[in-house]
Amino acid sequence: MKNRIDACFEKLKAENKKALVTFITAGDPDMDTTEKCVLEMYKNGSDIIEIGVPFSDPIAEGVTIQKASLRSLSGGTNLDKIFDLVRKLRTQTDKPMLLMMYINTIFKFGTAKFFELCKETQIDGVIVPDMPFEEREELEGEAEKNGIYTIFLVAPTSHERVKMIAEKSKGFLYVVSSLGVTGMRSEITTDFNELLAPIRNNDHCPCCIGFGISNPEQAKKMSQYADGVIMGSAVVKIVEEHGKDAPEYVGKFIKSVREGMDN
Repeated sequence: MKNRIDACFEKLKAENKKALVTFITAGDPDMDTTEKCVLEMYKNGSDIIEIGVPFSDPIAEGVTIQKASLRSLSGGTNLDKIFDLVRKLRTQTDKPMLLMMYINTIFKFGTAKFFELCKETQIDGVIVPDMPFEEREELEGEAEKNGIYTIFLVAPTSHERVKMIAEKSKGFLYVVSSLGVTGMRSEITTDFNELLAPIRNNDHCPCCIGFGISNPEQAKKMSQYADGVIMGSAVVKIVEEHGKDAPEYVGKFIKSVREGMDN
């Protein structure tokens, strides 16, 4: 069976649309709210959703997601509860779903057990921002055995490195828009025409740009350079502001981003 991520990008390409990938921290403020927010995002135009597994020291994240992680952990969120959430979501949606997490969480849980549960709950891929590309074998064997894609991040570095990572990637390549941590930025200065030049003409997996995209205007602008955009901190900020009432506001925000990208 084709991975949902591949099917999603094929469908979008046929429709001449770009992917909207969104992120939410699981368990902030609680699992029930996360479930409702995920469904609202899908309903209003998210194509792929990254469910963030909270971690006590999320090195790649800005303040907004760090705070969400700590709120979630203080509420007792753990991987078992997140897999329960995914099971519930899978009865309501068949859209691509990813887990975004730090490598230590996988090792502590048990790599084989983790990827077996990803398969059982129908997770399509995982993003591990602190996994060095050169050490990917530690996870890739178990991931491949269970049909789970490992999504790699690529920062604005050398053409050779970008091309090498693109050739090994499955699902999509997560292109980091700005060196540093995630978070909303008023301006994004990376030269994407330059960064993506080595892979644009190859038969590569799709590229999505993330880190710092915070409003519909930025999403539309960034989507011109790639196959999709990734938004995280902007969604998490809405959850922080509205708590249990967040699903309605998250849905409205995603609708505005989707309309901005499509028009």
